[in-house]
Amino acid sequence: MANKSAPAVDATDLHVRRGKHPVLHGLSVSIPRGVVVGLLGPSGCGKTTLLRTIVGVQVVQSGTVMVLGREAGSASLRHRVGYVTQDASVYDDLTVRQNLQYYRAVLGAPRSDVDRVLALTDLTSQARQLVGSLSGGQRSRVSLAGALLGSPDLLVLDEPTVGLDPLLRVELWTLFHQLAVSGTSLLVSSHVMD
Repeated sequence: MANKSAPAVDATDLHVRRGKHPVLHGLSVSIPRGVVVGLLGPSGCGKTTLLRTIVGVQVVQSGTVMVLGREAGSASLRHRVGYVTQDASVYDDLTVRQNLQYYRAVLGAPRSDVDRVLALTDLTSQARQLVGSLSGGQRSRVSLAGALLGSPDLLVLDEPTVGLDPLLRVELWTLFHQLAVSGTSLLVSSHVMD
């Protein structure tokens, strides 16, 4: 069993290359549990590379990354870490509910989770709409809803507010802080200065 007092993320002397280019140069960072941590920086500074490393899909040149007390990418983390990529990871030819039902089945989350995450992301009234007919902000919220299925201990969100109007950004940040109060750890990247 993982140590509950261990940080949500603990990276030590992390070196990562993307292709021939070094991206992370000896990065060390510790992120406590139950907080929202924002990664702010311009495009191309390594935010996405760090997030990909934390979820275990990036090859690491050297260093260590521990997530919830386990090595990043460990099979035991698959149901404990929710990940939202920069681009919406949803099927346009399915409804919002069908997308969430599919991801719920893959994760083995309870059936009731679909309604819970629809309400959390304010998508209940769009549940029967095809995702392809939604606005960009709504599509982003469907991806977020999918990541919330199963109540992960850590949410890794890559640029979740890019392209959203300022009011929707405020709503999402409010949701992020509510999730943190309930014990979820969140790592959110952005290049949006406001």
